[in-house]
Amino acid sequence: MSVEQPLWRALTGYRVLTMAYAIALFGYDHDEYARPIGAAAYLAVLAVWTLATVGRVSSAERCTLRFLVADLTVAVAGILLSPVVDTAGRVGPTLPSIWTAGAVLGFALKGGWRWAAVASAVVGVANLIERGTPAQDTVHNVLLVWIASVAIGYVVEVARASERTLARALEVDAATRERERLARDIHDSVLQVLAMVQRRGAEIGGEAAELGRMAGEQEVALRTLVAGGLVPAARRSPEQVSRGGGEPRPGPDGSPAAEGGDGAPAPAGSSAGASTGAADGSRDLRTLLAACANSRVSFAEPGAPVLLETRAAEELAAAVGAALDNVDRHAGADARAWILLEDEPGEVIVTVRDDGPGIPEGRLADAEREGRLGVALSIRGRLRELGGSAELLSVPGQGTEVELRIPRTARGSESR
Repeated sequence: MSVEQPLWRALTGYRVLTMAYAIALFGYDHDEYARPIGAAAYLAVLAVWTLATVGRVSSAERCTLRFLVADLTVAVAGILLSPVVDTAGRVGPTLPSIWTAGAVLGFALKGGWRWAAVASAVVGVANLIERGTPAQDTVHNVLLVWIASVAIGYVVEVARASERTLARALEVDAATRERERLARDIHDSVLQVLAMVQRRGAEIGGEAAELGRMAGEQEVALRTLVAGGLVPAARRSPEQVSRGGGEPRPGPDGSPAAEGGDGAPAPAGSSAGASTGAADGSRDLRTLLAACANSRVSFAEPGAPVLLETRAAEELAAAVGAALDNVDRHAGADARAWILLEDEPGEVIVTVRDDGPGIPEGRLADAEREGRLGVALSIRGRLRELGGSAELLSVPGQGTEVELRIPRTARGSESR
């Protein structure tokens, strides 16, 4: 609902109540009018007009400029008719009384403070003509209506501007989230495939070396696009896995470990993409992470199932996979890694630790500037979308530790 909609509803109620007030004033003082029939006729028209146009002041779309002019005409006509039907010399309210302010407020809500200033000026001139002389109370009332209507019109303009700004901010936030998700997909698939082609091409030599060089150029260009926010609007195919086109992580027997749909490792003994979810849409995180264990990766888990909503479980497993990929690439072929899964009452914690050389101070910031966004997107980005956090602790010469935390109420139910 628009922020100004309550103001239109308030104006609708104001017009009805002030119409009843004007009629009540006439009923109380009708004996003092010189031409009470004429006053009663105008008030009858005012009542019919107010009730017939209730729907016209219910929203900005229905309240057109033509209607506002007609509404102001009814108010000004009542003001100018007051000295004709009233007793000469009697100082009293005009026939429409404070109903007139409703006509001015309609201009304020519809067009802002400029429209309000013009409408209130017209009403002010009509009041001065009705009185004949600029009496103190008349000038006071005219200025009061003018200032109040201009102030309300200005508030309405500010509210509209704030609403537009909020709408734009929400659009930018949604676009940013989608861009980051697509960037993670690209990092976890295309970029790693290009890096593997470049590395293997250089090792093989010959025509493969030229192919590897071209793949390297494309990798740099794509990383630049990802870092700059220009991510192609494409989704991964089901065949692409969360840790990309790099070499599959070897299983305990040296064979490639199977991987499940959406990039999450498939449990041992199941076919790739087989569903391990419970009937209620949850998955046991232990099963997903167990597929990451091999001769160089140890996995410690609780004795009871660690159930998370499917989306959250798969994203968390993909973040663990990205952390293990970093161990492969940066810690060396002989490095060992340990995965610790902890099931706390309010959150799930997964710690990935290795015994590699560690990360030099400032290297992560340099990597992000260079467009290498593995930690920023594949790990921290995933956890941020789940409402969790990812902390990285590394001491040169003492290995690296990544701690992933997500709350039990992780935002994992959003469709991709």
